[in-house]
Amino acid sequence: MTQQKRTIVLYTIPLVILSIPLIAMQFTKEVNWTFSDFLVMEILLFSTVFTIDFVLKKFETLKSRWILIVGIILLLILVWTELAVGIFGSLIAGS
Repeated sequence: MTQQKRTIVLYTIPLVILSIPLIAMQFTKEVNWTFSDFLVMEILLFSTVFTIDFVLKKFETLKSRWILIVGIILLLILVWTELAVGIFGSLIAGS
């Protein structure tokens, strides 16, 4: 895959993920995201994709790429979970 195609695919992923709650809000009252929810998730997802794209461009070895990308994704999951349910009770969770 060329670098340009990879970049297009990477930056499309957050749009697809953000479209899921947007579509779900049309069919159910259980999903109720506000503009700020979408904004925070957009910042989180696009910063993650930007960081992954940076790693893919700057690191040559497959092992270092995988280690960094897995770490970035784990950090994304940790922050997303904290924002959603506040597993640690930090200030960003609103606790």
